Amino acid sequence: MGLFRFIFNVLWFVLGGFVMGLAWWLAGLICFISIIGIPFGRSCFVIGQMAFWPFGKESINRRYINRAEDIGTGALGSIGNIIWFIFIGIWLAIGHLFHALICFITIIGIPFGLQHIKLAALTVAPIGQTIVSKA
Repeated sequence: MGLFRFIFNVLWFVLGGFVMGLAWWLAGLICFISIIGIPFGRSCFVIGQMAFWPFGKESINRRYINRAEDIGTGALGSIGNIIWFIFIGIWLAIGHLFHALICFITIIGIPFGLQHIKLAALTVAPIGQTIVSKA
């Protein structure tokens, strides 16, 4: 199973993952301009790593990992997600959805399109999420 994951990740990286990973990192750099945006920027770099190599990884709410609420999983996290989506998340979502449509044109591209859909869903509300290995 690890070999297939590796092959899919390499194909993903070459066929669009590199572009979207850079887009996440660019969003992170933009967030670092203001002090308020630093937590958003840090999340962008973590999710950007997933955007480079998504197979074998998934996002999960930190509430399930820590078994407790924190600032990102509570009301402030919800407000942060709204602000995030209005200013940055919408553009990343459009990029992932565009790439997903291109991938869905071929049967071989369907797994890649599904990964783009997964990442597009993550752009809606990344605050309070963490990236974990499926293994």
